[in-house]
Amino acid sequence: MDEIETRQPLDLSDPAPGGHRTMASSVYGRLRRDILEGTLKPGERLPIDALRARYGTGASPVREALNRLVAEGVVALEDQKGFRVPPISRADLLELTRTRCWINEIAVRESIARGDAAWEERLVVAYHRLWRAPRTSPEGANRVSPEWERLHREFHTAVIAACGSQWFIEAFQTLFDRATRYRHLSIIPAPERDDMAEHRAIMEAALARDTAEAIRLLNAHISLTAEIVAGAERVLPDVAEAKARKRAAPAD
Repeated sequence: MDEIETRQPLDLSDPAPGGHRTMASSVYGRLRRDILEGTLKPGERLPIDALRARYGTGASPVREALNRLVAEGVVALEDQKGFRVPPISRADLLELTRTRCWINEIAVRESIARGDAAWEERLVVAYHRLWRAPRTSPEGANRVSPEWERLHREFHTAVIAACGSQWFIEAFQTLFDRATRYRHLSIIPAPERDDMAEHRAIMEAALARDTAEAIRLLNAHISLTAEIVAGAERVLPDVAEAKARKRAAPAD
C-alpha cells in the first residue's frame, strides 16, 4: 500500500512565550475549531482587533491564521469588507454532498483495488476505536466529543487511504471539514439512525472487496446526514425562508 500523508489533528496547546510561529499555529487551530464547531456563526465578521482580544495575541499571528484559513476555504475574504465566516445554504450543502460522492466513486474504488493487509488492519482498528469512543462531549449532551470527531475523520480517511493519490486525500480532507461544520451547526437528534451500524457495513463491504457496495453504502451514509441537516429550518436560511413563504401563502 502506498503511504499517503493525512491531515494531522490540530495541536491546540498553549504556545511557548515569544514564539511567533507557535502562536500563529495556535490561533489558526483555535479559530479553525471555532468555525468548524459553529461557535463562530456563518456570515459573522472576523475583525482582527476582535480576534486579537478573543485569542490573547497580536495582530500578526491573527493575520497569518486568517490567510491560512482563507486558502483552505474555512474563512471568506470579501473585497472592502474583510474576513468573514463563510455563509451556509441548502444549495451549498447539496453541492458539497454531491462532490463528496463523486470523489468516493474513484477514491474508494482505487483504495479497495490497491489496499493490502496493512490497509485492512488500519480500517479495522479505525472502526474499533470509533466504536469505543464516547460520542458526546463532557461539556454537554448537544456537543460532539472532539475525540469522537478525530476518530470519525480517521475512519473515513482509512477507507480511502490506499487510493494512491495525495490530491484525492487533500480534497477529501477539505470537503470533510465543510461537512463537519454543517453537522455541528445542526446537531439534530436522529434516534432512528444507527450510524455506527452504517460505519460497520461500510468497513465490511470494503474488507470483502465489494467495491460497488462499499461506494453505495458510503454515499448513502453521507447523503443521509445531508438530508437530516437540510431539513433544519433553524440552520439553513434558504430553507427557513422557503418554509416561511409557504406558510404565508394563501390557501387554495
